[in-house]
Amino acid sequence: MEINKENFLKRLKEAPAKQWMKFAFAALCCVFFTIWADALWVLLLIPLFLEIYVTKFVNWGKWKESKNPFFRKVAEWADACIFALVAVYVINIYFFQNYRIPTSSLEKSLLVGDMLFVSKLSYGPRTPITPIAFPLEHNTIFGVKSYSDVPEWEYKRLAGLGQVERDDIVVFNFPVGDTVALKVQNPDYYKLVHTYGRDYIWGHPEKFGEIIYRPIDRRENYVKRCVALPGDSLQIVKGDVYVNGKKQKEIPGLQYNYFVEMSATIADQAFESLGISVDDRLLINKNREAYQVLADMGYKMDEQSRMNYIYRLPLTKEAYTRVSKFKNLVSIKKEPDNLMGEDKTFPLNMNTGWTRDDYGPIWIPKKGATVKLTLDNLPLYELIIRNFEHNTLAVKDGVILINGTSADTYTFKYDYYWMMGDNRHNSADSRYWGFVPEDHIVGKPIFIWVSFDKDKPFFSSIRWNRVFKMVHE
Repeated sequence: MEINKENFLKRLKEAPAKQWMKFAFAALCCVFFTIWADALWVLLLIPLFLEIYVTKFVNWGKWKESKNPFFRKVAEWADACIFALVAVYVINIYFFQNYRIPTSSLEKSLLVGDMLFVSKLSYGPRTPITPIAFPLEHNTIFGVKSYSDVPEWEYKRLAGLGQVERDDIVVFNFPVGDTVALKVQNPDYYKLVHTYGRDYIWGHPEKFGEIIYRPIDRRENYVKRCVALPGDSLQIVKGDVYVNGKKQKEIPGLQYNYFVEMSATIADQAFESLGISVDDRLLINKNREAYQVLADMGYKMDEQSRMNYIYRLPLTKEAYTRVSKFKNLVSIKKEPDNLMGEDKTFPLNMNTGWTRDDYGPIWIPKKGATVKLTLDNLPLYELIIRNFEHNTLAVKDGVILINGTSADTYTFKYDYYWMMGDNRHNSADSRYWGFVPEDHIVGKPIFIWVSFDKDKPFFSSIRWNRVFKMVHE
């Protein structure tokens, strides 16, 4: 049928009410999204929906008329898959996303194998920075890049239900994951540079692999607890976190490493009841390299002592109490700082003397705030100035140059957060790589929809007591 004004008006008049209702719903969604996202281009979809649901000059379902049953089946599957992929893409970007806990850094609040339902509405969804990507894949698929670098959009966050609060559990993109050595991704690139030097890393691709850049939304996802907000001052004293001079509220699942000396081995059933995974059951004194570590802690490493069993175990307050009552217990001691060769704390290029259990004080940058810059404190802010807020930074003849101009102050463009794990002695967090910019925030875990225990066979690995369990702060 010819498309003209008369035919157009005729189709509008003859369209059934059901089709008008479908169009009205789709148009309202477009208007709502346009206002929410401040994206006027979305309104261009309204004429398309009018054609699909009302005027129907194009036979969108012509494939259904084919006499070839195989073609109809393939087209039906393709139609369903395209719709599903578009729907999942939109939902993943603006509403919800699945996330799997890969490490023990938040135990016992969240366990390795927990599958999380992460709300992006809680803090407001971040519009895609790399919008062209394979749905449901983060940064690689079958070993190759799953997204296109072009276009790369500016950071923008839509209105949400709230803001990041102190002690929230938060999913975010790894802030120092912008540059990656593909063959050695742990430790991160900046620690590799600190250890080996940039020229050595770039000059040995056989060892470190290709060095690549990843946009913000394609950096690895991390999940930690936000312990300090923009403008807060944080200090860690003997393992206790103080924010603005006030001790952090008690976290039920908080745990530290302890050396537990036993006159007999600990049974697997006891480990399971304590919630200690196989990977965390380290029998340390059967390793000759660990003898000096134990001697430094005051253990007598004579033949009689070597008959005992000394474990290095992460324990919550409750687990500590239970282990203290084991009948074969000889002693239990908290692991001191730097005993096991822990990583250097942030900032890497500053001689602070800070450790994982005695850290700071450090101020968390806030949007619009201005700090005085000196050569002494520059390492605290150089990643922010250069990497996160995209300025050029150099030091020449003792003068700090930002964008080619000498500077003795800096005003922050973004808010920043301090993230830490509840498993305090087994967590790669802000103590080691620094601040998390607001544009790296992904969302807030709401509940665990399923959880798998990697230490058990598949069919018995589901932790039924954690299915649909809410994530509490």
